[in-house]
Amino acid sequence: MYDFTVIGGGIVGLATAYHLVHAYPQAAVLVLEKEQSLGLHQTGNNSGVIHSGIYYKPGSLKARFATEGNRRIVEFCQKYRIPYEQCGKVIVATAEAERPLLHTLYERGIANGLTLRKLTPNELQEREPHVHGLEAIFVPSTGIVDYVQVLNTLARVVEEKGGEIRVGTRVEGMEEEAEFIDIGTNAGTVQTRFAINCAGLFSDRVARMTGLSLGMKIVPFRGEYYELKPEKRHLVKHLVYPVPNPAFPFLGVHFTRMVDGSVHVGPNAVLSLKREGYRKGDVNLRDSWDVLTYPAFWKIAFRYMSVGLSEMVRSYSQRAFVRSIQRFIPEITADDLVPAPAGVRAQALTRDGRLVDDFIIVRSKRAVHVCNAPSPAATASLVIGEHIVSLMAESYTSHKKRVTKSV
Repeated sequence: MYDFTVIGGGIVGLATAYHLVHAYPQAAVLVLEKEQSLGLHQTGNNSGVIHSGIYYKPGSLKARFATEGNRRIVEFCQKYRIPYEQCGKVIVATAEAERPLLHTLYERGIANGLTLRKLTPNELQEREPHVHGLEAIFVPSTGIVDYVQVLNTLARVVEEKGGEIRVGTRVEGMEEEAEFIDIGTNAGTVQTRFAINCAGLFSDRVARMTGLSLGMKIVPFRGEYYELKPEKRHLVKHLVYPVPNPAFPFLGVHFTRMVDGSVHVGPNAVLSLKREGYRKGDVNLRDSWDVLTYPAFWKIAFRYMSVGLSEMVRSYSQRAFVRSIQRFIPEITADDLVPAPAGVRAQALTRDGRLVDDFIIVRSKRAVHVCNAPSPAATASLVIGEHIVSLMAESYTSHKKRVTKSV
């Protein structure tokens, strides 16, 4: 019998386990991961950005957890000597219509407690000589890190503190009893007093195994990237982002420096017909059926038709993709880009056709379900994990008191 079982070996799951083994050193903690190694999906296929929290509505979980998470990730990297860099980010307005949106974004960042600087075109050129824009915001706290290194360090600490990690163990069913949960897996049944669902792209399905009615479903969006050829990396000094569309939960195509020195350009945001579909031709019948028979999907498809078509065009036309980034760096050509690995974002979509723009963390009697944790979840992972442990503290303390009395 385990005290806590974490479902999902991504960075949120391991951060949760990390906090559990520190908060309850005598507890039996287990992490279940269906793949043969950790972090193969959202953790291992993200842009590596340590986000600042500028984009998110003040008071939301994303705003609170990202701003605090930025500090925590940096401290974690310093403690465990993981390479990182707070290189800063510029958010650039390239059209007059974007100026009011940029100013609103600046005010939002200030409300979230960030230190920001407005840049004139000349000041932008000083920081990014090859980037053209009418106005920009400089966000100094934004950084870059290899989140797989963070994940592997979390896993090492969890095991050093007595936690257990099982790979190749797929959860196939869950049943909540009065005093424990039975978790059925491809490798047998696990009994645990409490469960934490950090299953990412499959978090909604795992939650429904316990009988929860969520009112939402995960819809996968593939983010497709290119990489600048090594001889063109000098064109980007910081991270370079567009002014985001406030009606759409994606940040748009941007330039991201990586800790290995490479520069990635992207992503597009296109519907994936497989929850772990990293290639255009990847299709899973169940995953496709889930999306295409979900009425809410068609609501957003019609609502964002023009945006969606633009994303699809950029997905299949490198020329269109290049045009979208030339508004920032006009000298880039198609010859300067090579394809890079894609990622898949687990995005919650409610029944009324709303793309959820905040984290969703749901309690049941003996479980906590992280049902929407797209970007900036990696940045916020240590804070999300701590929050989950705090949610379970009362239940676990009550359980320990009952055990003590019975003895």
